Amino acid sequence: MWKTVVRRILVMIPQLFVLSLIIFFLAQKMPGDPFSGLITPETDPSRIEELREQAGLNDPLPMQYVNWIKDVAQGDFGKSYTYKRSVSSLIGERAYNTFLLSLFSVILVYALAIPLGVIAGRYKDTFVDKTVVLYSFISYAIPTFVLSLIFLYVFGYQLSWFPTSGTVDVGIEEGTLSYYWNRIHHMLLPAITYAVLGTTGIIQYLRSEVIDAQTQDYVKTARSKGVPMRKVYTRHIFRNSLLPIAAFLGFTITGLLGGSIFIETIFGYPGMGQLFVNSVLTRDYSVITTLVMLFGFLTLLGSLLSDIIMSIVDPRIRID
Repeated sequence: MWKTVVRRILVMIPQLFVLSLIIFFLAQKMPGDPFSGLITPETDPSRIEELREQAGLNDPLPMQYVNWIKDVAQGDFGKSYTYKRSVSSLIGERAYNTFLLSLFSVILVYALAIPLGVIAGRYKDTFVDKTVVLYSFISYAIPTFVLSLIFLYVFGYQLSWFPTSGTVDVGIEEGTLSYYWNRIHHMLLPAITYAVLGTTGIIQYLRSEVIDAQTQDYVKTARSKGVPMRKVYTRHIFRNSLLPIAAFLGFTITGLLGGSIFIETIFGYPGMGQLFVNSVLTRDYSVITTLVMLFGFLTLLGSLLSDIIMSIVDPRIRID
């Protein structure tokens, strides 16, 4: 298996190279540049041109790409024109915020989806099953930005149960118990929103697997031996039904750094998703190219991790 893993990693190199070409030249074709927003009736055009020359924006595109690749190979992702700081430190700070929010959200998703999926499958066609299916259909049909705005308006502004932006209140000392609770309080509303929207696929997959597993021979054999139904579900049906969920686990792990553009932007949460939107609006090329490259790498890595996890969970599966 490890030879296959190494081979897959080596294949990722040309894939990332092609992705870098596409990202870089598409970013350069965006209208305007990072200094376009500085132009006012009082601005000296020569100063703007000087800034573009210093940033290398007047060089031929192939030369700009080569210089960019050289810097990236050395761990230098450039400087953000908007935030006036290195891209590495900026993304590192936002990645930490996004990771905490995503991890909290994923925990809520699985804590909600797994029991609902198992219960719906076990009690098929009952009132409980129909209620769970109705919930999953409604959550699937509601767009992310619509539910986010509803929750923000109701629970943030009307009821004032949760903060409406940021990661922590001003003036709270870092490292204290109140600081950590305040961070969790800021993450609760966007995490709950993400969890409500993210349970649909898991519930449907798990429900279908539980229903199918009830007709399998190993379940009939266990029941014929007098094994209690509770143990049949916990030791046989539930464990085998989790295999499709494990297939998505690799993407879930790598997706912890991807963030959600809609949720982070609407809830004013300073994470990777919000940073990407702001960078596009301000034509911050260094941040845009680095983020998209990072998202592409995480997607490829997630595919590899999913295959590895599946081969570990189910010994019958081997990645070739």
